[in-house]
Amino acid sequence: VQLQASGGGLVQAGRSLRLSCKASGITFSTRTMAWYRQAPGEQRDLVAEITSDGRSSYADSVKGRFTISRDNHKDTAYLQMSSLKPEDTGIYYCYTRSARQGITWGQGTLVTVSS
Repeated sequence: VQLQASGGGLVQAGRSLRLSCKASGITFSTRTMAWYRQAPGEQRDLVAEITSDGRSSYADSVKGRFTISRDNHKDTAYLQMSSLKPEDTGIYYCYTRSARQGITWGQGTLVTVSS
């Protein structure tokens, strides 16, 4: 099982960025997928989650600015981030889990938002 995250970078506040999480070794369409964020010196927190049937949920801090989506044909989950703020800075990790295969984390992609 592997999750390959990409799309991070350095952006100015107010701009947008899209993260991608390409999955392999799993039946992607059956999985809930999630994005977590770990800011410097902080714990890893849930940012957004999308179920296998497309229901999404968000942390209060990103509601209205971030959108999680998925493409089951490409085995890829996305996180569209808009109106970025400096406090959105951190390493973003893709996540999934199953009873049979356990928890899988992607390698993380760094997002830096400058003021």
